[in-house]
Amino acid sequence: MAALLEVTTADGRPLRVALDAARGRARLRAMALVAPLLIFIVITFVVPIGQVLFRSINNEGFAQTAPNLTAWFDANPTNVAPDETAYTALAADLELMRRNRTAGAAGTRINDVLPGSRSLFTSSARAAADFAAPFKDAVLAKDARWADPRVWHAMRTASNRYSLDYYIIAADRQRDADGRIVSVPPERRLYVGLFAKTLWQSAFITLLCLALAFPIAHLIATVRQSTANLLLILVLLPFWTSLLVRTSSWIVLLQGQGVVNNVLVAMGLIDTDHRLKLIYNNVGTIIVMTHVLLPFIVLPLYSVMRMINPAYVRAARSLGASSWTAFRRVYLPLTLPGVAAGSLLVFILAVGYYITPALVGGADGQLISNMIQYHLGASNWSLAAALAFILLAGVIVLYWIYDRLVGVDKLKLG
Repeated sequence: MAALLEVTTADGRPLRVALDAARGRARLRAMALVAPLLIFIVITFVVPIGQVLFRSINNEGFAQTAPNLTAWFDANPTNVAPDETAYTALAADLELMRRNRTAGAAGTRINDVLPGSRSLFTSSARAAADFAAPFKDAVLAKDARWADPRVWHAMRTASNRYSLDYYIIAADRQRDADGRIVSVPPERRLYVGLFAKTLWQSAFITLLCLALAFPIAHLIATVRQSTANLLLILVLLPFWTSLLVRTSSWIVLLQGQGVVNNVLVAMGLIDTDHRLKLIYNNVGTIIVMTHVLLPFIVLPLYSVMRMINPAYVRAARSLGASSWTAFRRVYLPLTLPGVAAGSLLVFILAVGYYITPALVGGADGQLISNMIQYHLGASNWSLAAALAFILLAGVIVLYWIYDRLVGVDKLKLG
């Protein structure tokens, strides 16, 4: 009876089978349309980033330049002190470095963990041809620093293919003579403070952008459509101008003999001999980044505000609420999805911004992105990758917090 009642298509196939086949073909067509973009993103974005981040834990430079020491470390546990065999392996590797001219590369790898080690390797490699048994006495006679347990701890960790050394460095930590991870001296602490500075400065820029963007977006959302279109064009206009041009314009405006200082002097607000220092410092970085990132928060706010029915506020005021109470209790909560989305976008962009701090920040206005670029330029890819991964992890945590508090499904960017 069930077979007699089953609905079929014109060609005699069961309707259920035909619908499943049609849905399968639709999915294949959708995948075919998305596949080129997905492949492009994987090849040009995911794979390169994955390779760079892999370098933060993978560094084979020392193991390749010091094979004898690597073999000794593999054969002896951490608690074994360097003996004559270890110094024999060290002498052999120093001679190998002298012939292959790799002492600088090996010393640079150890110098990342223990500053001052590069000269130890280069000077010892130059004298390696004169070493003779007993090698321990010969090596220590050349440079007593080879007896420092920290050097051997650094070489042991560097001899491993995978190491967390660069994350230890990025956390302003180092290994002591016993191999324990301790804080570096105060004069060498750099990265944690730079991360903290990047976060608070990005948060401050986000608050400035929000304070400036909220009335702008409200104005655009409440005026008539023709005026709103003109104002939106003005908001979008910076996107049609090169970032370098905009930043260079701010340099002209903010420099000591620039427009801003000249106007203040002409108005008598400041003396010509005491012009404000508004460029090549944190002040310049904050001003220019606020200007550059402002449109990224105006658009999400406007997209939310234009959907808010003005009758809600009028109803609140008709029921006795003051203008401030109606704004605080009715209008502001309705704008929170736009506030959260725009703030998240601006903060993430500010955390990783590089061009503006590099051009207008000077030595005082640099952020962690500039330090990452510095290490990339110095070919220290592993440390740059470690810093970048920590920055990426922080952004992911921020995104997770946003999802928990607001919800990604409420993200409105335009």
